[in-house]
Amino acid sequence: MTIDNARSLAVESLTRVANGAYSNLQLDKTIAHSDLNDADRRLLTNLVYGTIQHRLTLDYYLRSFVKPGEKLEPWVENVLLVALYQMLYLDRIPNRAIFNEAIQYAKDHGHEGIRRFVTGVLHAIDREGVPDVAKISDPLKRLSVTYSMPEWLVTRLSDQLGEDKTVSILETINQPAAQSVRVNTAVTTKTEAKAELEIAGFSVEESQVAGAGLRLDGQPASRSELFNQGQMTIQDESAMLPVEALQIQPGDQVLDACAAPGGKTTQIAAALDPNQGGQVTALDLHDKKVKLIARNAARLQVADRVNAMALDARKVDQKFANQTFDKILVDAPCSGIGLIRRKPEIRYDKTPEDSQHLQTIQLAILDAVSRKLKRNGLLVYSTCTILDTENADVVAQFLATHDNFESVRVTTTKNVKADRDTDTLAIYPDDFDTDGFFVSALRRKN
Repeated sequence: MTIDNARSLAVESLTRVANGAYSNLQLDKTIAHSDLNDADRRLLTNLVYGTIQHRLTLDYYLRSFVKPGEKLEPWVENVLLVALYQMLYLDRIPNRAIFNEAIQYAKDHGHEGIRRFVTGVLHAIDREGVPDVAKISDPLKRLSVTYSMPEWLVTRLSDQLGEDKTVSILETINQPAAQSVRVNTAVTTKTEAKAELEIAGFSVEESQVAGAGLRLDGQPASRSELFNQGQMTIQDESAMLPVEALQIQPGDQVLDACAAPGGKTTQIAAALDPNQGGQVTALDLHDKKVKLIARNAARLQVADRVNAMALDARKVDQKFANQTFDKILVDAPCSGIGLIRRKPEIRYDKTPEDSQHLQTIQLAILDAVSRKLKRNGLLVYSTCTILDTENADVVAQFLATHDNFESVRVTTTKNVKADRDTDTLAIYPDDFDTDGFFVSALRRKN
């Protein structure tokens, strides 16, 4: 297919995302069902993620050229937003090519009135230029529009971290995410995996963050023989830290309370020895996701130490009335704000009420599973968000109502953020160019 087809596929993908599809899954599906060459795949990926990442900014510009209150069909709006993104953020594509493709798409998918409308808007933008965001008088709105982040999130982060740190995070999350993998230490070593990946043509860097982590460049990690053979799996570097914080011993009985799709389950399993009785029990609400955990465990050759089952973590007492665990991981359901770089549409889907509602669920899970921890055992609570509502506030509320638990300092293989003054570990997207994550370690008193 040609570059022009990549633009058309971008519009179609964005329209499906607007109707509820996840951007990463939709993009993978679109690429899998096309015969785009590498250059066009990169362009398609850039157009989809770039347009979503900058959507509030692009929409602010677009509204200056549309009648007040005029509602556009989603696909028409996406035609214009994709064109606008290329005009403003990509410097190697001439406006003529951008305009021709957008107008042709409008002609092919709409009536003559839509074609004329798209043509008129694009030429007006080209003639007049877009509004200057710096002239927005309200500082909160200016940050929101500049970095395409909803105002409530800008406010929340500014209150937590201050404006300078917030701006640093906002600048980072609109950059492409790095590709990282976790070496499966159950079957190989990091040194061996690194050498094989370099022979296969990958550019490989050691992770600054995670003990078993590597950063790859050059081609998708899923194309590697090491991935196909289960010697590594795709996982963000910061997502590896909760399991490191568990300090797994080979014979531990571990509960992974919110386990799907199984990345952390298999990381736990890699540190266990079934000959010493080591096992991880992995829970998820849905049978379909439990099967996914089992498939991942089989691919990574650790199925002999993984017991995956469908169960609401809030009901563990019903299933494990007479059983306790040495270690428990609660990688809790959360707003996912730390994943914005990989799932940029998250920022537009979430509300403050969502975060508050999730806090209630998180506390309920912690309360339930905490009763299943052995004395002197370790419970690690983690999320992939950067909001205190779901992080530090949850830990504080749990400790306030569970005097048989105490906070202990999170330790990781590479001693990440060694100079921090908190027991908990918060990783922000601008710290190491990774996903945002929060990790807390709670010990049951002896």
